[in-house]
Order: sequence, then C-alpha cells, then structure tokens
Amino acid sequence: MFIEKVRDVVGLYLNPPERAVVLCVDEKSGIQALNRSAPLLPMMPGMAERRTFDYSRAGTTDLFAALDVATGLVIHSIQRRHRATEFKKFLHQIDTTGPDHLDVHLVCDNLSTHKTPAISDWLTTHPRFHLHFTPTSSSWLNQVERWFGLLTDRRLRRGVHHSITALETDIHTWIDNWNDNPKPFIWTKTADEIFERLTRYLQRIPGAGH
Repeated sequence: MFIEKVRDVVGLYLNPPERAVVLCVDEKSGIQALNRSAPLLPMMPGMAERRTFDYSRAGTTDLFAALDVATGLVIHSIQRRHRATEFKKFLHQIDTTGPDHLDVHLVCDNLSTHKTPAISDWLTTHPRFHLHFTPTSSSWLNQVERWFGLLTDRRLRRGVHHSITALETDIHTWIDNWNDNPKPFIWTKTADEIFERLTRYLQRIPGAGH
C-alpha cells in the first residue's frame, strides 16, 4: 500500500494529468494567537534576536489550504474548527474558485475527516474531483506541508497577536501577498529514487525489516 500510494502521488507531481489541476490539501490546526509579554527585539550586528518566552493565549484557529503544484497559488479558508463539515465547505470553495472544465486531483493525508460518508457523498455528486491519499506518517509527500513551514517561519513564529481576529487577519494578509507572487515547489525525485533512499536508510538501522 505504501509503494502504490507513493507512486500515485509522485506520478501526479512529475506527470500531471491533462486538462486537470493538482492541488495539495491539508489543514494546519490549532494555530495559537499568542500575545507576548514584551515586543520581539530584532537581530542586530553582534546581537542575536531576542524574544520573551512568556505569553498569554488568546485562542486558536484552523487554516485549510490547497496549493496548486503547477502555479504555487494557494486557495485557503480559515475556520474555528476542522471537522468533516468544514472540510466539505472547503471542497465547495475549491469547486467554485477554479475553472469548472478541469478535473481536480487533491493530494490529502489519511485524516478521518477526509473519509466520512458526507465527504464520500459530496465526491459522488462532484465526479471531477479525485482524492489521492499519502501513505500513513508520510506528510513529507504533501507539498502544502512545505508551504505551511514557510508560513510558520516567516509569519507565525515571530508574530504577536492580541486576539484570534488579529491572527486571522495576519494570515489572510500573508497569503494574499504570497498569491501576488506565487512560487511553486519543483518536485524532482521519482518514486524509485525515493524507495532507493529509504532502503539505504533502513539498512543503516539495526534490526530494521526484521
């Protein structure tokens, strides 16, 4: 199952279907609005960046994102929960945002909210949508995870937000700026190259495979 899923997802990256869009989809849940007790002091010559580690929490929010692997554009939605209900709403948003004459291939993880009867029913009535699941514990295959890392490093980690609303506004602004000049990630590894690297890694672990 692992091998089949890797070949399926990597095949979408290296040889995307014609007349279709490939989107990497996931949720970044529990993003905290942190109000630090003192402002961050930026890095200066001879002095490292300084920030306090005590803060008050103003709540959390959840970000749904779909990264277009061809263009780098991101469709997003911010919700206060991340159930199947919210995922279904996000699917509807994707459906109404992109061209309606293209098939839509979604790369997702194995989260239970992606596989509920409500989602299956929605997919049945929207046959141009096709879900492709990454193997368990293989989020590195989903390119949107790399984009989440950029969001964290460039905006969230150093952010100070007095409320959930301020946090959500900051996220919206950062994504709007990203979409003004999107940069797709270039996938180069074939499935066989991934398997070879994993095999070499496992061979260095005593007892692996036994």
